[in-house]
Amino acid sequence: MPLDLLVFGPHPDDIEIGMGGTIALHARRGDRVGLVDLTRGELGSNGTPDDRVAEAAEASAVLGAVLRLNLALPDGCLSADDEAQVDAVVRCVRAHRPRAIAIPHWDDRHPDHGNASRLLRQAIFRAGLRRVVSVEEPWRPEWVCHYFINDAAPASFVVDVSEHYETKRRALACYASQFSRATESAETRLNSPSFAQLIESRDAQFGALSGVRFAEGIVVTQPVVREHLLK
Repeated sequence: MPLDLLVFGPHPDDIEIGMGGTIALHARRGDRVGLVDLTRGELGSNGTPDDRVAEAAEASAVLGAVLRLNLALPDGCLSADDEAQVDAVVRCVRAHRPRAIAIPHWDDRHPDHGNASRLLRQAIFRAGLRRVVSVEEPWRPEWVCHYFINDAAPASFVVDVSEHYETKRRALACYASQFSRATESAETRLNSPSFAQLIESRDAQFGALSGVRFAEGIVVTQPVVREHLLK
């Protein structure tokens, strides 16, 4: 059955950091949401790839997604110039035929996040070309949205996730290998005490700007149609 929303992330946990509340909102609405991690995060300082895939499965259950996949592309080497990587995403988009797709914003301090955005944009475009041959039929979503992972910029619009923010917190808590400070863990930005505060302060800032408690910022590259100027 086709999906309503398909969300791609470079590593397990990126999707939850950027869009956990929005995903929970859509799932609660009854929309079919699928999540796809491009890599197993094998270059991460903490946790094994198997740990991270298992944590992702647990988090997706918390959020209410109907599907979680991992394409096992090479961590640290995501590239729009790699035909095999592009083809893997093309086949995924065509197989699940989503109405909307969400991908990371192209401007992010982590190189993998920006590279993932470029790879995904190219693959999503190619998925709609009938002369790009694969087993699945061509598919083009209604639109592609960009979400923030590390950084933030002016958003095209925000999604009020106030009622679903506790679900986002519970989904992030599934990633114990990344966000908790065990005695054998290497110190990283993710497991510093301030990282959760950083995520929440960004979402609270988007919320404050729009008059709600928490919101997640979304960027689209085409005009958003409104029927009139009245709110």
